[in-house]
Amino acid sequence: MKACRKSFTDTLLALAKQDKDIVAVTTDARGSVTLGDFAKDLPDQFVECGIAEQDAVGISAGLAHSGKKTFVCGPACFYVARSLEQVKVDLAYSRNPVTILGVSGGVAYGALGATHHSLHDMAVLRCFPAMSICLPADERQTAKLVKILVDYPEACYVRVGRAAVPDVYEDDNFPFEVGKANMLQDGTDLTIIATGETIYHAKQAGLLLQEQGISARVLDMAWIKPCDKEAVVKAAKDTGRIITVEEHSKFGGLGAMVCEILSEHPVPVRILGIPDEDVIHGTNKEIFHYYGIDTDGIVKSALDFVNK
Repeated sequence: MKACRKSFTDTLLALAKQDKDIVAVTTDARGSVTLGDFAKDLPDQFVECGIAEQDAVGISAGLAHSGKKTFVCGPACFYVARSLEQVKVDLAYSRNPVTILGVSGGVAYGALGATHHSLHDMAVLRCFPAMSICLPADERQTAKLVKILVDYPEACYVRVGRAAVPDVYEDDNFPFEVGKANMLQDGTDLTIIATGETIYHAKQAGLLLQEQGISARVLDMAWIKPCDKEAVVKAAKDTGRIITVEEHSKFGGLGAMVCEILSEHPVPVRILGIPDEDVIHGTNKEIFHYYGIDTDGIVKSALDFVNK
């Protein structure tokens, strides 16, 4: 297993060694982001801003406007809160194609609590024109994503966790296109749509449900924006029920997006995510289990949904 953040920076470093226009910017977070090797090997392509996320986004916008392929990297919770004005104005509104790597997203910081959780990021960034959002599932998908983003024409927010994650994809022979969902398992009784680190749990749940006689389609919705509307509508027509799974507030994220898409093709939808309450303190594994967004929780919800 490998952390997505390490896969991202390893791939970025390899590409930057071949392209001097690739620049990494961070905010006293080279350890958290795993940019230490990048800073050591390519100091002329590395910018350290200190704890100043607003400055980092503005600097990144200027670099991108000057033709640099810019990646600004740090804790997700700060880049979608403290520097949100700069993300909106300097990147999205001003059409500067900077990639934001938000590490330790969702509840990855666990016991540090609400100040370090990023459970609103999809909701707010979906509102910004010219802003893409992607939550990769594992190291292989992350590596493919970096290669796409080097020459991506608009700003993109990438949210990854902190810890090493299991493989969702066992080799590199899988499709990964901007705005397209991947079907990990086909089914007819219901569809499970997940994003980011919940994708692994959705995949495992699909296998367990299959053993119990429930035919579950599983969609990897790594791209939140642009999203694969066709895959969602087809899943609704083919299976008649949808469960969404996300490490995000139930408001404004993946589940809300799916319901918006299905407003003209209504089917029952159950959203698994974080409710409107102060999140419990604990490890991310404990939080996943408490809110039912791990494998066991998805299976339990699916069985209840199908049997009603």
